[in-house]
Amino acid sequence: MSIRTAVLYARVSSREQQQEGYSIDAQVRLLRTFAQKNEIEIVREFIDIESAKSTGRKAFGQMIEFLKRSSDCRTVLVEKTDRLTRNFEDKVLLDRLDLEIYFVKTGTVLSKEARAQTKFMHGIELVSSKFYSDNLREEVIKGMREKAEQGTYPGRAPFGYCNNRATRNIDVHPENSRIVKFAFEQYAKGTYTLNTLQKAIKKEFGKYLNRSYLHTILTNNVYVGLFTWRGEQYRGTHVPLITTQLYEDVQCVMHGYNKGKYSKHNIAFRGMLTCAHDQCTVTGEVKKQKYVYYRCSGYRGKCDLPRFREEEIAVRMGDVLKDLYIPDEVVRAIEDSLQRTQQQQQRELAHVHARLQRELADVRRRMDQAYMDKLDGKIPEEFWQRKSADWRSEELRIESQIASLDQRQESDTLLNAKRILELANRACFLYLTRKPAEQAELLRKVLLNCAIDGVSLYPTYRKPFDLIAKRVKSEEWSGRADLNCRPLAPQASALPG
Repeated sequence: MSIRTAVLYARVSSREQQQEGYSIDAQVRLLRTFAQKNEIEIVREFIDIESAKSTGRKAFGQMIEFLKRSSDCRTVLVEKTDRLTRNFEDKVLLDRLDLEIYFVKTGTVLSKEARAQTKFMHGIELVSSKFYSDNLREEVIKGMREKAEQGTYPGRAPFGYCNNRATRNIDVHPENSRIVKFAFEQYAKGTYTLNTLQKAIKKEFGKYLNRSYLHTILTNNVYVGLFTWRGEQYRGTHVPLITTQLYEDVQCVMHGYNKGKYSKHNIAFRGMLTCAHDQCTVTGEVKKQKYVYYRCSGYRGKCDLPRFREEEIAVRMGDVLKDLYIPDEVVRAIEDSLQRTQQQQQRELAHVHARLQRELADVRRRMDQAYMDKLDGKIPEEFWQRKSADWRSEELRIESQIASLDQRQESDTLLNAKRILELANRACFLYLTRKPAEQAELLRKVLLNCAIDGVSLYPTYRKPFDLIAKRVKSEEWSGRADLNCRPLAPQASALPG
């Protein structure tokens, strides 16, 4: 009499489950003991540590392939239904193989010859398992959505942050955050490709980031305090690593608005000009190893735009900056407005800080009082454990908000605004005192692009320089009642308009 052969299959949903007691070893011991008692020889063992709610499990697939090839082994030993599958696709796949499946824990044997009631009960168990998985998924998504709406980042922390198990949020990573800031600051200059930025990061920090991952970092809005989850954008409570203006500058470079070309020759204004006739790029080329000329790329056919020497382009581009001058009295009025706004913001922050401190003291007082009641036997241990966990969570939330307030540098608002005003008023002077490459770098801080024809330039300014230029042309600087009521926002918003 030949000995029956079988394969053994065991599964847990995750490594965490395996470590927390949903043991693979316990399943294997149970199945081996059953095989020994029933004189069944186990020829192969297949172990999965992943969910069974969908198809594609590695060891399960290997088991199916083995059973397809083996004509002698037609028996599967498994603990119970939900260890084998929680989806109908795998159920159909198993049915096609004409197997005898032993669910050892429930004492059920499923095969083509099994009674209708056995098949019916197995179907009920499979439906129940699928319902459990689907319901669990719904509850998890609901919890994650609630978490996202409260501003807590749902999931594994992106590069530059690390997960905080206590607060269930993300904190700034002390080293990787510096790499993120460096990457954004350097790429915004428009002089790097992803490849050259990759090398610069390797040289500066000794860390290798592949090109696609670097692209993901530079296009992720999580670094300005936002995040996207399931297609919706949320405002996070985590600390931003960069300003919105810097993020927008990087996107402009990334999508080609100010994207320079990279060659062994330093062609200063390449990537900054477009042809006003056909909207093609105006490209630069070196003649006789020393003269730089700019011309229409002619992508859409022959163009009437003449060629320009770099010296001529430099002079004409400098004229653009003359439109950014702000009268001294307007500068003083705006700075006064910003100063008052900053003082108001500081008062509001102090008020919020004091309120949070009161809330924190109240939570701690309740925790201390409840602990004394527990020691006196006035409340049961189970009640104390449940409430103390809630209070501790609330305490951590308030502490996180206080820490976030402490980290905010409100002076940056005034400082950034003053830099914008200073740059606007001194841009033309600074431009005239610099070399072409430095002139182009200055222009990139002010312009998104510039169209050119044979006579004129048509600049597209960055914010808020677009409004400054507009005011210069309309001469609407004086007599404005709103000069003292609309400050520049921290993310380079516009002048009062």
